[in-house]
Amino acid sequence: MKIRLLIFFLLAAVIPDELNAQEGIVYTTDGTRTFSLTRTDITGEKDDNIHSAIVLKPSETYQSIDGFGFAITYSSCYNLLKMSKEDRTRLLTQTFSPNEGYGVSYVRISIGCNDFSSTEYSLCDEKGPQDDLLRHFRLYTDETDYVIPVLKEILAINPDLKIIGSPWTCPRWMKVKSLDNLTAHDSWTDGHLSPSYYKAYADYFVKFIEAMGSEGINIYAVTPQNEPLNPGNCASLYMPWNEEAGFVKRMATAFKQAGLSTKIYLFDHNYNYDGKESEQQYPAKIYKLYENAEFEGKELVVGAAYHNYGGNSDELNVIHDMYPDKELIFTEASIGTWNNGRNLDSSLADCMVNIGLHTMNKHCIGAIVWNFMLDMQRGPNLDGGCQTCYGAIDIADDYKSYTLNSHYYVICHLSAVVRPGACRIATEGWWYNGVTYTAYRNPDGTLAVVFYNANHRQLKVNITDGENRYNQVSLPPRAAVSVLMNTNGGTGLQSVRVASPCKDAECYYTLAGVRTSTPATPGIYICQGKKSYTKEIVRK
Repeated sequence: MKIRLLIFFLLAAVIPDELNAQEGIVYTTDGTRTFSLTRTDITGEKDDNIHSAIVLKPSETYQSIDGFGFAITYSSCYNLLKMSKEDRTRLLTQTFSPNEGYGVSYVRISIGCNDFSSTEYSLCDEKGPQDDLLRHFRLYTDETDYVIPVLKEILAINPDLKIIGSPWTCPRWMKVKSLDNLTAHDSWTDGHLSPSYYKAYADYFVKFIEAMGSEGINIYAVTPQNEPLNPGNCASLYMPWNEEAGFVKRMATAFKQAGLSTKIYLFDHNYNYDGKESEQQYPAKIYKLYENAEFEGKELVVGAAYHNYGGNSDELNVIHDMYPDKELIFTEASIGTWNNGRNLDSSLADCMVNIGLHTMNKHCIGAIVWNFMLDMQRGPNLDGGCQTCYGAIDIADDYKSYTLNSHYYVICHLSAVVRPGACRIATEGWWYNGVTYTAYRNPDGTLAVVFYNANHRQLKVNITDGENRYNQVSLPPRAAVSVLMNTNGGTGLQSVRVASPCKDAECYYTLAGVRTSTPATPGIYICQGKKSYTKEIVRK
């Protein structure tokens, strides 16, 4: 089903900047597309005929949430830049704006090429002289002409966007066949990073972060290697845990000495460690090795990243239980021909539960899926990479109409109600077979619950914050439902006082996405433009 950009323009007009005078809002999507991120208001009423209730416990918190997002690859940017500027801005605003859209807040990019690049390349294909090995470092046209321009557009919409970078390979001249056989391995595929180039490769990361910074793009986090146990990708580097441990020490030290605060997440691969016995609990092995080691930048090694192409998400609990002070983040999942990824009913069920809910309930601080946008031929892509992947959005040949796939819905269902800085919270009470959910307390005190109902019938539930405030929520069959609850007290909004009135033409208020120059009715107004906004809510 192709969704026209005009539909999204109309939908954007009803996405609120904050909760309006209602007690909450709900977004719903089902596999038939009868509901497609459809927004409804809820009024804080308890249905006494519904005997099922979830009690939210905002004071019992787990991990803090960084955000949710998509991979912004060359292919995604190629397709986005084929759109008209007006249509692209509308889509990106709809997706990334925290005030006028769903508030997607995280993206993943590659450091050098990936399997959705224009060609194989690193950022320093030619080795320099011994005293300046990275002399020929440069950003490639994939970055300068595609990824950076799109990232700048997204950052203009959401300046708080977080960006994580991952390399698929180091420069070929840094590779050897193995650490036992230091013969050069001049290939994009496979090979090991030579220990003699650990410092040069660490400096390569620093140069990348600094080069992006000079473009106004902050790299919030990196991983040392995408899929370090997969030697067969079109661009790849084999990096077992002990080799990554040796390199990351140099990497963290280089970051510290360069004055960088960029986070480092280990591993970045599958739950089952690709079935390799010696690599089980890969990040935990590195943490243990580091326990008694002191090196500059050690504090930058904050956690580990995971994909779901093999194994079970229970591994997240295993690693968390071993090292509860370390972060976990989910960084890649794909849909494609192999898992019937354009069938929204089946794909939404799998992705919502396994990417959107299980990862969060098992301590992840964020979730990122693969390509934001591909064309209807699943490209452009490189030979040797994924030829069968779909995007979160698949755009038609007219570069105007497009199809939303399950990954788009999953990320937007989470982002629309769970704000960066939220904490996952405990719940008790209601439980129903086939329903999965996760709950949060946002920084502004609002509460969020995200559900997936796998049943073939509608269910209803009362949600309470334990203070005799309720929301009655319907869960349609085979549907994702996101709920945002206002918990500021009372039964409704009495009035609003805005401390800094807008006085110039470039400053205005919005209420539920509707623009006005002067607040006139109860609600939570956002002052936008040159001046920072302040607001005060007075309740009954």
